[in-house]
Amino acid sequence: MDESLEQEIQTNAEDQENEIVTEGSAFVHGEPSQDGSVPPKVDSEVEVLDEKVSKQIIKEGHGSKPSKYSTCFLHYRAWTKHSQHKFEDTWQEQQPIELVLGKEKQVMAGLAIGVSSMKSGERALLHVGWELAYGKEGNFSFPNVPPMADLLYEVEVIGFDETKEGKARSDMTVEERIGAADRRKMDGNALFKDEKLEEAMQQYEMAIAYMGDDFMFQLYGKYQDMALAVKNPCHLNMAACLIKLKRYDEAIGHCNIVLTEEEKNPKALFRRGKAKAELGQMESAREDFRKAQKYAPDDKAIRRELRAVAEQEKAVYQKQKEMYKGIFGGKEEGSAKAKSRNWLIVFWQWLVSLFYRIFGRNRVKAD
Repeated sequence: MDESLEQEIQTNAEDQENEIVTEGSAFVHGEPSQDGSVPPKVDSEVEVLDEKVSKQIIKEGHGSKPSKYSTCFLHYRAWTKHSQHKFEDTWQEQQPIELVLGKEKQVMAGLAIGVSSMKSGERALLHVGWELAYGKEGNFSFPNVPPMADLLYEVEVIGFDETKEGKARSDMTVEERIGAADRRKMDGNALFKDEKLEEAMQQYEMAIAYMGDDFMFQLYGKYQDMALAVKNPCHLNMAACLIKLKRYDEAIGHCNIVLTEEEKNPKALFRRGKAKAELGQMESAREDFRKAQKYAPDDKAIRRELRAVAEQEKAVYQKQKEMYKGIFGGKEEGSAKAKSRNWLIVFWQWLVSLFYRIFGRNRVKAD
């Protein structure tokens, strides 16, 4: 991320305005490295957590582990172990799930045992026996799981809230949910300042998880404004982190989410343009920068990026010009040589013809 973008984020954090937080979706740290069609191949040591649950770590986490009644936020994929049929994927749905340890449904008992052994940011493959999953009968609605099916879970713990009463989001008031999201946002800001981008994004993801679609659809008036004042800055700051990590497509996705709510948001336009420019999409980047400049005409960073795009396009044009000059210039040179040879042949033919004419006349006179 360039210096101007980082300064902008630092200034916003100091002012405690809205900027620096992420979203609970597939864009962020939870994006799996594999395509997810089949369970990942893991060669780490198998840790037995229960008679019916074992774990293999894919990526180490950090910090402490959640305790009973902690509200955990996680992404996971689930397969039946025997057929490797995938029946659920929260990454694909772009929404993390919330799991209150000790209050989980029976079908998630094995998953909860695995999650309770994991740290924030940890990703693991869980092996769960059917007794602690969908049981002897299975499930024939959604998700569709056959009877007595052992399961495999690829799980990532985004983070967790330690609450004595194990209060789920659905049991919170509007003010409580917005407040919890805002605290996560501020925690993310502090981590960002320390350059702990992955950890910051985990906080941002948890903040956005409080602002899910099911919640936002119910809001109007001042409560909707309060929620957007936390949610949209989370997406914008997430985009800033992702640009710094060179994950440009994901950054564009977060900016798009903001622009669906606020199409004239200059920060969203600027950061999307920045990501597009890094991907070489110069024409589209310039369009975003010009729109951003329209809504923030005094922003020096926007003017600087517009100049950079113009200079880069000029450099590309000069390079193409030299390349085409080499291709077509060679043909012109060859054509000139060919024309020179043709004139020489014509002159020689004319000279020979003239000689024969003169020789022929002299011969007639002699006869």
